[in-house]
Amino acid sequence: MATLVSFHAHPDDECIGCGGVLRKAHEEGHRVVLVVATRGEHGEVPDGFLDEGEPLWRRRVAETHAAAEILGVDRVEFLGYTDSGMMGADTNDAPGSFWRTPVDEAAQRLAAILTDEHADVLTCYDDNGGYGHPDHIQVHRVGMRAAGLAGTPRVFQNTMNRDHLARGMRAVADSPEGALFELPDLDENFGKPESVIDTAVDVTGYLGYKRAAMRAHASQISEQSFFLAMPDEAFAHAFGTEWFLGSRAPRGYGRSAGSDGTGTDLLAGL
Repeated sequence: MATLVSFHAHPDDECIGCGGVLRKAHEEGHRVVLVVATRGEHGEVPDGFLDEGEPLWRRRVAETHAAAEILGVDRVEFLGYTDSGMMGADTNDAPGSFWRTPVDEAAQRLAAILTDEHADVLTCYDDNGGYGHPDHIQVHRVGMRAAGLAGTPRVFQNTMNRDHLARGMRAVADSPEGALFELPDLDENFGKPESVIDTAVDVTGYLGYKRAAMRAHASQISEQSFFLAMPDEAFAHAFGTEWFLGSRAPRGYGRSAGSDGTGTDLLAGL
């Protein structure tokens, strides 16, 4: 048995980017640990969704634990920082925001968990945090530093395959269902080009868990959202593979290496 620690910025990020990998690791008998930097205090929520006097962060923490149970997570930890909001917002520089926290300070907190868990694998985000959100960029910086402090041998940077998603979105836009929901814009700030991605994990067998975990984050992911409104075939295209940059993984990492040299399993050989 190995231990996988997955580090994310906000509640709901874990199921979108790594939900399949987490459930896959669980079903293969590995220990799965989820670490979240913030409690998502600045997420948007529809009027009347929360109970009177209920802070958003409390609901989002509860949603995280519900999603984690679906995904087979053994331990959930929050680092205790505050959601920084979108890039350029005043909340970026608020006291306690994750974005303004010194990297080494946050990395020490994460490294303590990695050490306590004897982590074999850490996931974080790519250097642009997937789409330029300040907290996501900070997850990359803190995650890479923490892995060095703790001596975690394998680090995979979760990203999005811009070219793969663009192909799928063109197909959906041309379908009868394309008018039912709004598709996000994909620019050069979104994910990474296919040519630089070296790790692709097939999680189609776990999509039911992944979609259920998204649904558990009801304050952020509504039934009308891009994530849940798309038909099953489109969802499988968009979320059936989870993409990573394996900059600190062993070359080929054994039996899971694809014929093109790409990795297909974060925990191969462990």
